[in-house]
Amino acid sequence: MGDRVLSKLELTDFESIKRIDEEDNEYWFARELMPLLEYTKWQNFHETVIQNAIESCKKSGQSVQNHFTDISKMVDIGSNTQRSQLDYKLSRYACYLIAQNGDPRKKAIALAQTYFAIQARRQELLEKLSEDEKRLFIRNEVTVQNKQLFNTAKKAGVKNFAHFNEAGYQGLYGMTSEKVKEKKQIGKDRIIDRAGATELAANLFRITQTDEKINRENTNGEGKATFAHRFVGRQVRDTMKKISGVYPEDLPSEQHIKKINPGQQDLLNDPD
Repeated sequence: MGDRVLSKLELTDFESIKRIDEEDNEYWFARELMPLLEYTKWQNFHETVIQNAIESCKKSGQSVQNHFTDISKMVDIGSNTQRSQLDYKLSRYACYLIAQNGDPRKKAIALAQTYFAIQARRQELLEKLSEDEKRLFIRNEVTVQNKQLFNTAKKAGVKNFAHFNEAGYQGLYGMTSEKVKEKKQIGKDRIIDRAGATELAANLFRITQTDEKINRENTNGEGKATFAHRFVGRQVRDTMKKISGVYPEDLPSEQHIKKINPGQQDLLNDPD
């Protein structure tokens, strides 16, 4: 596959159909993944790709049921008639195996192989990290993505970046950043520098999804871009409450991120 870098549009294709279940596990539906991999007929996709992927899963010693969950859906076929339709709830690993067993001549298969391999490796690395290491890893990701978002916002016409950034915080936390600091008793420290891994991940999602929304919708104008940031923040906030029952402002503050590894300080200079 080489070191090909996926474009943001290609990443969005796979991310846009990703779902999260009640246990905070990500998954994909096979019938939604199929057209992204340039397959048009379910029978062909099922028999030549999914079944081979399932065999690969068995050979790897993994539980097939943990990665390929059979789902039957009732679909309309006309004249007020329905029939059962087979689908699969796929883990990220299952998607990776499907991509590995797809037709390598298809450009979409090569993209999927790269995307799911990168994401699977990232997840593997995260699972091996301590809580402090996770914080540092995600915090550095926040720095990188924040810079990308601010570049995108600038192109959309944003000039007052303090106001733009505050809108994202207000959406996510349901209050001003100063109120968040007061509630968490962190003094003048930046919120993200005192956030734990879960809170940092929420902020990272806010940042990346705002960037995607502004790009995807060709947002033009400071007011519209700022509104988009607040809107996405609110959506992430609502999702957190729905999944875990906790809002980000209620999560405990942690020691300052720079105390974990002082040598990493230069990586934490966000355009905040």
